Amino acid sequence: MIKVKARGNESLEQMLRRFKKMCEKEGLTKEIKRTAYYEKPSERRRRRIRKSVKRVDRPMGR
Repeated sequence: MIKVKARGNESLEQMLRRFKKMCEKEGLTKEIKRTAYYEKPSERRRRRIRKSVKRVDRPMGR
């Protein structure tokens, strides 16, 4: 669970900005976007295969 505490004279907008940044770091926004709509099992499988192929094709070292 992500918690944001006010720092000194921090405004609500600044706190919201920090919260959004923390969510982005945790990968929450990506997960929410992914689960926003139904994904067929075959599409999910294809996405996972593409992701693993990208990982394998990536050059080692630099």
